[in-house]
Amino acid sequence: MSTTENNAGTEIATLGGGCFWCVEAVFERLQGVERVESGYTGGHVVDPTYRAVCAGTTGHAEVIQVEFLPHEISYREILEIFFTVHDPTTLNRQGADSGTQYRSAIFTHSDEQRRIAQELLVELDEQSIWPDPIVTEVTELEDYYPGEEYHQEYYRRNTSQPYCQVVIEPKLAKLRAKFADRLRPD
Repeated sequence: MSTTENNAGTEIATLGGGCFWCVEAVFERLQGVERVESGYTGGHVVDPTYRAVCAGTTGHAEVIQVEFLPHEISYREILEIFFTVHDPTTLNRQGADSGTQYRSAIFTHSDEQRRIAQELLVELDEQSIWPDPIVTEVTELEDYYPGEEYHQEYYRRNTSQPYCQVVIEPKLAKLRAKFADRLRPD
């Protein structure tokens, strides 16, 4: 996907919330989302591989790029869902996954996205939803690299795998419970 806004009336959000398989599975179920792609950003190596990113030597985060229709789902709504399905208070960790590649991060595509993300972070901090402070970084997107093909639509193609059942399915249950009205019809 492009790292800029699309001229087809869509926008792009780039989010890191742990394993990209988990976050991708959530966002591909939402109304107004046209496409979700797993990839890497935020590091210092050109065209990194999954193996290198997982080794923690590239500085990249596992991310998803969400192409969405802003007249159907707003950027703020995208972020609200993002904060519901991952833990933004654990530095470089989501569950058993640990390392900078699993950091909570929002990579913005515009000043407006940065403003919305920072305002929402302040609001969430003021609400004290979590017992610990939010550590989500907000950074301007620089280079983005699509993940390898076998990472795309991972949950959809591997729903019976133990990782998908134990780690991803609870996130989907949380999504269904809190945002049922935002889900695509089956």
